[in-house]
Amino acid sequence: MTDDTEPQQFPLPAILTYPSSKTPELITQGAEGRLYKTTYLLPSVPCALKYRPPKPWRHPVLDARLTRHRILSEARVLVKCRREGVAVPAVYAVDEAAGWLALEWVAGAPVRVGVNEWLRRRRDSERAAGRGGDAVVTGDAPGDADLVALMRRIAGALGRMHKVGIVHGDLTTSNMMLRPWGEGRERPANGHAGGQGDGLLEGEIVLIDFGLAGQSTSDEDRAVDLYVLERAFASTHPRAEALFSTVLESAYREAFKQAPIVLKKLEEVRMRGRKRSMLG
Repeated sequence: MTDDTEPQQFPLPAILTYPSSKTPELITQGAEGRLYKTTYLLPSVPCALKYRPPKPWRHPVLDARLTRHRILSEARVLVKCRREGVAVPAVYAVDEAAGWLALEWVAGAPVRVGVNEWLRRRRDSERAAGRGGDAVVTGDAPGDADLVALMRRIAGALGRMHKVGIVHGDLTTSNMMLRPWGEGRERPANGHAGGQGDGLLEGEIVLIDFGLAGQSTSDEDRAVDLYVLERAFASTHPRAEALFSTVLESAYREAFKQAPIVLKKLEEVRMRGRKRSMLG
């Protein structure tokens, strides 16, 4: 948390300069905007505030229009997802003219953090047993049940999102949160607790960061969504890459009745991706 006397790294949006019980905390700085942790209405209600600052290199009228469009587009997508039962942050408030969006603060850790820690523990356990520790995770070992269950929950979340006509546009394991079970959120029947990860991969999958999302029922767009996640997963968690095509795709079929068409398109997208890689 930033101290009250510490100068801010960036100028705060006006909404965060009003008297508050807590100093806003800058969580991340991206190319398009900043994410702050603050509170909403009450000091006990944590809130994520996404702010798109003015871009001085763009014409001010064009910049204002783009900011307004992107803020409203993200808010509409999130509201639609919430209405249709997709686990995403709730929208608290929007000021498209000022360039900010106040969202529910999602407790827990990113899926990326949980999976990497789970893989590290698995590697250390294998090395301690004299088995090297660099084996590819296929999901066949008894200790892999937690990771398989997590992948199935991810597939279910994607299937529900695609079913309601939303494509994310930037699917990575950093843009998925593991929110602890509770408050009406019960562990699914195929969930697992404990094991090698000691509950490390437990929690509800909450999709976040819809800045590049849009409304689409195109099977091509859905396939590209899956392809982006596939490449991100292979890059971030290479030892568990084999699970993507086996576990995630099978569970996606169960969650979304149009999955066979999307997965066929995914094969075409993969082929185009391989061709681009070969041609440089």
